[in-house]
Amino acid sequence: MALNTNKDLKQYYSIAEVSEMFNLPASLLRYWEKEFPTIKPKKSGNNVRMYTKDDIEEIRLVNDLVKGRNMKLAAARELIQRNRAGARNSNDLLARMQNVREQLMAIKKELDSLV
Repeated sequence: MALNTNKDLKQYYSIAEVSEMFNLPASLLRYWEKEFPTIKPKKSGNNVRMYTKDDIEEIRLVNDLVKGRNMKLAAARELIQRNRAGARNSNDLLARMQNVREQLMAIKKELDSLV
């Protein structure tokens, strides 16, 4: 899932914006904050969460592991703690493979239409 390009210039994102980016309920994001210490949004004086791009990347990683790969929270947390770089590289590779698959499907569709 790519960030909304209109918001790429922002320094902070609200929980509602992050919730919309990942199509996840805000309550799940708050829960993940407790389960994954790497997700640490800043809080304003009135306790409003302000997510940075780093927080969003951590949420992307957790989302890919938990929702994309159906990992249990404990397994995802352990993987991130043991091998953060490997988990990120693995997610990057998966995203690239999905992109290649989509391109191949588009090519196949074009070829089928020629026959």
